[in-house]
Amino acid sequence: MFNFITLRSLKNRAFTSLLCILSIALSVMLYLGIQRVRKGAEDGFTHTISQTDFIVGAKGGALNLLLYSVFHLGSPVNNVRMSSYEEIKNLPGVKWTIPMSLGDSYKGFRVVGTDQNFFEHYRFRKDKKVELIEGQIPNGVFDVVIGAEVAKRLKHKVGDDIVLTHGIQSEGLYHHEKTPFKIVGILKNTETPIDKSVYVTLHGMEAMHIGWETGVPSDESIDPNRYLPENLEIKQITSFMVGLKNRIAILKLRRFIDQYEAEPLMAIIPALTLQEMWQTLSYVEKVLTLVGLAVLLVGFLTIIIALYTSINERRKEMSIFRSLGAHPWQIFGLILYESFLLVFFGIILGVIFLYGFMVGLKPILEAEFSLFLEITALSKDEWSFILLLLVIAPLIGFIPGFRAYKNSLRDGLS
Repeated sequence: MFNFITLRSLKNRAFTSLLCILSIALSVMLYLGIQRVRKGAEDGFTHTISQTDFIVGAKGGALNLLLYSVFHLGSPVNNVRMSSYEEIKNLPGVKWTIPMSLGDSYKGFRVVGTDQNFFEHYRFRKDKKVELIEGQIPNGVFDVVIGAEVAKRLKHKVGDDIVLTHGIQSEGLYHHEKTPFKIVGILKNTETPIDKSVYVTLHGMEAMHIGWETGVPSDESIDPNRYLPENLEIKQITSFMVGLKNRIAILKLRRFIDQYEAEPLMAIIPALTLQEMWQTLSYVEKVLTLVGLAVLLVGFLTIIIALYTSINERRKEMSIFRSLGAHPWQIFGLILYESFLLVFFGIILGVIFLYGFMVGLKPILEAEFSLFLEITALSKDEWSFILLLLVIAPLIGFIPGFRAYKNSLRDGLS
């Protein structure tokens, strides 16, 4: 009976009730959506690289080394000599290495020079490896493999010829027109920066810079024999990743690299540097959380205002309840129950909005930001948040309920 009366009351004020429910729904969707995007971004960054013990590069900022080596953002302060790379590569505790050479681009996408170790040993999302959707890994000097997003946006296919750009500008002034590359493979989608990268061999990276010693292309013709692998000497790379035979040796090898005498180098542990990065960005996370809570507070205030302003309009309704034998505490409870139902329906609608928002936004986030937004059931924390709202819900109606209680007392006496 009590439930029937409350639902009829909400139906009689359908427009106001709907606005209250929408307000709570949007608040819940925004708060949970912010938390999911935040977690998706954190997981996306964290899982971009896995099972790599070190990243080694020229001395500088640890975060900068991580960003340009893994996420291809920014530029290195210096390069690493090939002789240094070979010495560290051949240390007894080193299992594998992945050299990387950066500095050029293709229509806004970063070009990465590497070797077959990248396709064999690089891991992301715990234990996933880089795979081809078609074609083969680059082996020849002018072979190139492109990421899934590059192929999708530029509509490239295996066998196409492309000309790379000198520098990392989307519209560079100079192009490597004398050394066109042929696409020999397209990588599977990974939802990581790999999708937006172009991979060539280290020999290919060296070959396209022949005649560029002054920083601009030379007008002189180049002997084709200079492009043969045996005639190409790789003198330096940008950075390299290291996997160890035994992780117990991490601190010892890191100390050796940081104190390397031949040139100033540094070694970073990706997981620790990613953690430091998120600590640096924690204030952004806090601001987003506060925004979500502020919107939720506005939703609660909307319910309070709607219920409070309706009390005078419903005074006759309350008097009838009193004449039928309702106690003032029952009138008070009726308002609290209405408040609970408004929040309850708002939460249900908000969760529906959340999943609709995720389904619609997921492909955009993956394509534009390489942000993997996993669509899963509500987590333990999300259920805790919803239960907290349901506990708070009746309290929202306390102020308008108390006023209805006082009115019912007064009207009952008169």
